Amino acid sequence: MAQDQVKSIADIAKIVGVSESTVSRALSNNSLVSEKTRAKIQQVAQQHNFKINAKARALRLQKTNTIAVVVLFKDQTGRGISDPWLLDILGAIADELTLHGYDMLLTNTRTASNDWRNYYFDSKRADGLIVIGQGVHDQRIDALAASDLPFVVWGASLPGTNYCTVGSDNKMGAYLAVTHLINHGCRDIAFLGDISHSEMELRWQGYCLALEQSGISIRDELYQVTDFTSESGFSSTEQLLANKINFDAIFAVSDVIALGAMKKLSAEKINMPDEVAVVGFDDVAMSLFCHPSLTTIRQQTQEGGKLLVNKLLNKIAGKPVGSQIMDVQLVVRESSRKAHF
Repeated sequence: MAQDQVKSIADIAKIVGVSESTVSRALSNNSLVSEKTRAKIQQVAQQHNFKINAKARALRLQKTNTIAVVVLFKDQTGRGISDPWLLDILGAIADELTLHGYDMLLTNTRTASNDWRNYYFDSKRADGLIVIGQGVHDQRIDALAASDLPFVVWGASLPGTNYCTVGSDNKMGAYLAVTHLINHGCRDIAFLGDISHSEMELRWQGYCLALEQSGISIRDELYQVTDFTSESGFSSTEQLLANKINFDAIFAVSDVIALGAMKKLSAEKINMPDEVAVVGFDDVAMSLFCHPSLTTIRQQTQEGGKLLVNKLLNKIAGKPVGSQIMDVQLVVRESSRKAHF
C-alpha cells in the first residue's frame, strides 16, 4: 500500500494483519498489546508518516455511559418485547447496568438501522451492544465481529463464530423435558417451535435425542412450526387436533407457547396431564400460577443478564472474554404428573 493510501487505522490494520482496536491500542502504547506487535505497528505508522488525529480520537473515545440492548425479531414473528421471558432478562440487564453506572437504550430490529456500527457506535448512541437472540443467521452480527467493536450476544454458541455468547444449554433442556415425558409413559410427543432459530434448533436436537435413545420414531407430523406467542401455541394445537394427529404430550419451546396450547386443550375438555401432558421452557412467573401449573425448563435468566453485562464491560475495558453456556433445570408441576404414576 502506497504511503498516500495510508490514511486511517484501518489501513494500518490491513498491512499488519491485526484488528483496528489493536492498532489503536498500540499507537497509544497500551500494554494490552504485546511489545512485539506494538513495535511493528508503530514502525508501519512511522514509515507511512501516519499520525492520529487527536481531535477525532478524543471525540471517538467519548463515553456515553449507555449500553444499547437490541432484541432480534424475525420480520414475520408476532413476538414482542412484552414477552415474559424477555422482560425477565431485560430487567436483569437493566439492574446490573444501573449498578455499574450505565443507562440502557432498548431497541429492536424493526427500529434500528442495518448499519449497527454507524447507528450505535459512530453516532455515539452507546458504548457497547447487547444482542438478545441471534434469530436466523444475521449479517449484522458478523459485521460487528469483524470490526472488533464491543458487543455480546444472548443465544447459542454457534460453530465458526468468533464473538462472545451467553446462553442456556438448550439441547440438554429439551432432552430433560422429553425424557421426563417418556418416563411418564408418553410416546407421541408434539414439538411446538420454530427450528429456523438457532436456539430452537438445539431444542429440537435434544427432543430428537431423547426419542432416539428410547427407541421412539420421530414423526414429521408432530413438529408444528410455532411462533413465540400464546396465539401461535393455541393455533398449532388446534391444527394437531383438526388433522386428527395422535399425540399424548406437547413439548413447547417456550412457556408462552405452552400456555396457548393448554388453553386450547382446556377448551376441548382434554384432561391434562392424563390425556395430554405439557412441558414448556423458560419457567416464567405465570407458569406456576396457571391451571394446571406448568412443568417447564428453568433458565438462569437473572444470572444470564448479569453475565451479559459484566462480559460486555470487560470487553469495553479491553479484557479477554469467553462464551458461556449455563445449566438448566427441569421443574416438575401438575401439567405432566400423571395420576397413575
